[in-house]
Order: sequence, then structure tokens, then C-alpha cells
Amino acid sequence: MNRAFNFAAAALISSMAIAGTSYADSLTMNDGPEIERTLVTFNQPFDVKYLNDYQNQKVQPDPQDGVPPRTAEGVKNIQASIKANKALTKKLEAKGISVNNVVNAQQAADGSMTFFIK
Repeated sequence: MNRAFNFAAAALISSMAIAGTSYADSLTMNDGPEIERTLVTFNQPFDVKYLNDYQNQKVQPDPQDGVPPRTAEGVKNIQASIKANKALTKKLEAKGISVNNVVNAQQAADGSMTFFIK
């Protein structure tokens, strides 16, 4: 009886862990077109991370940043998506951040966003 209970408990915990994983939108949610669509309507909390050496960051990204740098076209597309979202543009400006200095964005599974600034 004890063995059956342990098995059932393990199965329950495993299924809960798998169900929690599905909360993330998708593995591609930070790819160019996906993040750009998200930014146009984004209205949730965000963080800002400053890149100290952006020029060097493009060729030798820091592993702790956890996000690969965007191409020049990708940066322009992200900036255009942010500019299309007037509320987000105002929130960034209220924090003293120019949209033209945003070089990347990454969305977390909880819906929050991190903007990378040069």
C-alpha cells in the first residue's frame, strides 16, 4: 500500500511540474518576429539592463546576459515595435530611456520584459 501511495504522489508531482512548464508562451517567443509582435501591445512590468560595451557585445556577447545580440535590422525592428506602442514608449521615457538606445528585448515566461540598453 505504501509503495502505491509513493508512486501516486510521484506521478502527481511530475504532472504538476509538466503543467507548470506549459505556462511559458513558447521557446520561440524571443525570436525576431515574435518579440516584435509582443512589443507592439506590451503593457506589463519590465526591467532594464545596461550593456557597458555595446560595440564589443555585438561580437563577443557576455554569457551572463543570456541573450544573443540582434542584427542591425533586428535592432531597428525592435525599436520600431516599441515606437508603435505609445504607452510603452512613454514608460521608457519616464525612466530616462530613449527608444533609440534599446538594442534588444527578452520576454520571461511570466510575461515580464527585459530591455537591453546601449
